[in-house]
Amino acid sequence: MKNEIEIPENVEITIEGNKLIARGKEGENSREFNLGKINFEKKDKKIILSCEKATKKEKRIINTSIAHIKNMVQGVQKKFEYKLKICSSHFPMTVKFEGNTAIIKNFLGEKVDRKVELPKNAEIKMEKEIITIISIDKELAGQAAANLEKATKIRGRDKRVFQDGIYIINKAGREI
Repeated sequence: MKNEIEIPENVEITIEGNKLIARGKEGENSREFNLGKINFEKKDKKIILSCEKATKKEKRIINTSIAHIKNMVQGVQKKFEYKLKICSSHFPMTVKFEGNTAIIKNFLGEKVDRKVELPKNAEIKMEKEIITIISIDKELAGQAAANLEKATKIRGRDKRVFQDGIYIINKAGREI
């Protein structure tokens, strides 16, 4: 099995052992791949992942690695952007960012603040009730958005009545 990825002109890719580094106009993104028996090489303007007699497991690893590489190349060309909306109908909730920590105050009238750790390389902007997370790495941006959404998950109450929380409304350019 052999799969190839075309490298765009404005992206530079370097391979050091199992580590792939992508550089573009937005910045630099690197990732360590654990490929085992799979050959990983760069020829001309292509990245080639190949395996002589690929098993089902090796085919899955190749296809997953290709998806990761495409996301890396896309991220250094144009940053990934996630949007979240703060919804509070029962109690006025406030969200404040300090460094790489988000502090959620007065969620459902709770006296104790909820704190969320966010990845360091994610850039966070806030306009009224819309939070925007921007990053070169799709996984970092997605994890930051998921952490915020999970922190305001409602347990033990009727979700149809208590619809307060922080919800993802836009994932990497796609409406939800």
